[in-house]
Amino acid sequence: MKERSVLHTIRALETSDGAGVRLKRALGHNPSVRLDPFLMLDAFSSDNPDDYIGGFPAHPHRGFETVTYLVEGHMKHRDHLGNEGDLKQGGVQWMTAGRGIIHEEMPQQQDGLLRGFQLWINLPGREKMKPAGYRDVADTEMPRLDLPGGGQVKAIAGQVVLDGETLTAPVKGGATDPLYLDVKLRPGESLTVPIKAGYNAFLYLFEGGLSVAGETVPAEHTAVLDDGDRVTLAAGDQGARLVLLAGKPLGEPIAQYGPFVMNTQEEIEQALRDYRAGTLAEPAA
Repeated sequence: MKERSVLHTIRALETSDGAGVRLKRALGHNPSVRLDPFLMLDAFSSDNPDDYIGGFPAHPHRGFETVTYLVEGHMKHRDHLGNEGDLKQGGVQWMTAGRGIIHEEMPQQQDGLLRGFQLWINLPGREKMKPAGYRDVADTEMPRLDLPGGGQVKAIAGQVVLDGETLTAPVKGGATDPLYLDVKLRPGESLTVPIKAGYNAFLYLFEGGLSVAGETVPAEHTAVLDDGDRVTLAAGDQGARLVLLAGKPLGEPIAQYGPFVMNTQEEIEQALRDYRAGTLAEPAA
């Protein structure tokens, strides 16, 4: 039994994406700040429509999965497969780009708070060219555990046992076996979460204050955790709100060009040729 501690923290960097959506990149600013199998985590939060109204117009992906978790607000997904998803408060959209998908994610509000995350999870080489897929998961489908101190844990992906109760999210398994939790802790509350040894894990603190194994995690920072089979999260005087993620590393080479993530540069060049030829999202021959 080994408690995980903080290897290092990463300050989320302000940037923009899509049609000028302002966000903070919590993971994946460059190749040195990925954490296999996680490629990127973006956090967006604003009540100024100028920061988000442009949304994410139609764009391609190949070779990985995108997970959009909307904490507050309303967005709509459309893709070339004919999927339409109405993403509302607390909901998740899980998209497997596989060999190729072209989609858009657009705000369905003119004002008010829009807050959430987009996570990119790598796919193993053997799955990068599989057919694209899409799944909507409503807030009501995700299990929660109310903690004795007043906090709450919501399971977005994977399975975890907390205080003798098993939380099984609607999305589970896959090559990277991801665990994705939304954790709210009341002031002074603590929680121990089991994490499979050998899995890479990190958390992003987006409200309040937190310490892990005695080390303070600053707000709007990512804390990369060392190996072990559990992590204990201790909230500060203001409580804490964070996302906690873990996954099985793939240990494969990564070649990336924007929205394409493959194993080799040659595969990236093929993706670009396919996109320019209009065949990126077509079924394999």
